[in-house]
Amino acid sequence: MTTETKKMTFLERLAEGTTLIADGATGTYLQARGLEPGGDPEAMNVTEPETVRGMAADYLAAGSELVQTNSFGGSRFMQAKYGYGDQVSELNRLAAQHARGEADKADGPRYVAGSMGPTGELIVPVGETEPDDVFQAFAEQAKALEMGGVDVIVIETMISVEEAKLAVRAVKEHTNLPVAALTTFDKGPRGYFTMMGDTPESAVEALSKEGADILGTNCGNGIDVMVELGERFRGATDGPVWLNSNAGIPLIRQGQLIYPESPEQMAVGFKKLSEMGVEIIGGCCGTTPDHIKALAQAVRG
Repeated sequence: MTTETKKMTFLERLAEGTTLIADGATGTYLQARGLEPGGDPEAMNVTEPETVRGMAADYLAAGSELVQTNSFGGSRFMQAKYGYGDQVSELNRLAAQHARGEADKADGPRYVAGSMGPTGELIVPVGETEPDDVFQAFAEQAKALEMGGVDVIVIETMISVEEAKLAVRAVKEHTNLPVAALTTFDKGPRGYFTMMGDTPESAVEALSKEGADILGTNCGNGIDVMVELGERFRGATDGPVWLNSNAGIPLIRQGQLIYPESPEQMAVGFKKLSEMGVEIIGGCCGTTPDHIKALAQAVRG
């Protein structure tokens, strides 16, 4: 980064007060380019680096100012299922380097978020996995992402605030990076709760105390739901909020998984989120570079 603008840190950019445009789905993009159902996306950092770099390039071209790494399932717990448990550091470092390389080619300030998803483990006392083992797995992943050059770590799609707290603490204790914590909620008769019973407000309180710099939510059931959650999060914290919305609830049509919300449909909700002061907005499952282009047009006019 050679200009003064490009030297602006991620948190300095957030402090400007204008919405930062994130990218869209990773899995959707990679599956459209050969990733088989049940395959290991993170292995593509080694086997198909051009595809992974192309993903970042396509989202940046669509208007993203922040792209995430292909490392959502990059913990030792998840990679052990594919036989790559001993390659966690390499897979995460490469994921960061692929995205970093494309971000640095772009004009203006462009940032990279190191993605860390759930380990897939149930932690004691609910399950049998010790908290320290989960903590160490997140620390291993975060250190590799920092080595690869990310600007921020995003802990996403968390259904357990307790697991998210371990991840936040691992990032804080083992890196010098800011950290975002995004939990996932379902709407039931009594309102919005994570699978483990946390509300947006209780998640914000717990994760703020743990040191998260940015709070928010991702995945979910579509843009209208995300607008409702945006109001909840905006009311629960004065700090930065990050929301990534699915392109609706997936449907099966002619044997294929389809996400029904078009870029034009989602753009209406994207604009509402920006107007309510959400600092980072992006897409989750089912969103494509076309959705991000619509987001950029809605937010930037």
